[in-house]
Amino acid sequence: FTMAGLGILFFESLFADFVDPNTAQEYIAGMILLGVAPCTAMVFVWSQLVKGDANYTLVQVSVNDLIMVVAFAPIAGFLLGVTDVTVPWSTLLLSVLLYVVIPLIAGYVTRWVLVDDALIGSFTKKLKPASIVGLLSTVVILFGLQATTIVSQPFVIVLIAIPLLIQTYMIFGLAYGWAYLWRIPFSTAAPAALIGTSNFFELAVAVAIGVFGLNSGAALATVVGVLVEVPVMLSLVAFA
Repeated sequence: FTMAGLGILFFESLFADFVDPNTAQEYIAGMILLGVAPCTAMVFVWSQLVKGDANYTLVQVSVNDLIMVVAFAPIAGFLLGVTDVTVPWSTLLLSVLLYVVIPLIAGYVTRWVLVDDALIGSFTKKLKPASIVGLLSTVVILFGLQATTIVSQPFVIVLIAIPLLIQTYMIFGLAYGWAYLWRIPFSTAAPAALIGTSNFFELAVAVAIGVFGLNSGAALATVVGVLVEVPVMLSLVAFA
């Protein structure tokens, strides 16, 4: 909701003179898709870097997955509708199925088949390099597809990045400050704030491309989200 508010504030008011209305709507849509999707992958890296509680991180990511199964499509559809963007529900539901439900079921079945903890440990150890390569490949492909736009329109990238930066630092500040006031131990507080701040950019990019197209403003906004997220999250890791 805060991302939707910031997107509307900047691209319908503050930056209205720099971007045409149709493109502005696409940028807002891309930002909303980023804001609606909580992180389920890179957050393991952030948690490890701050020496956070691994079990807490795993539980929170699992909760995020379960919430997204039922809440991503309705919330994304609602917020996009509020900003006058029509979204086919079939695309939202298909994206959730491909990026959340199927991996969740695959993980459950794997756990069920590999009952022994030693087998699970061996399996995850062998799988880890492939998962890292997959994640990095996704990022490389995304930047490769949007490279021309990123290089040729740096001013647009800056415009999109500003509300994304505000959103990221604001959410972290709220979560980390709240944890401090509640005297939550650092090993839980740090990953909690980082989880709340980070985004499931693969899902956001997939929906943006599926709904608006590969060369759309929405797809560009989600890719800028990836561009901004890594250095910003590292700065928050350093702060924590």
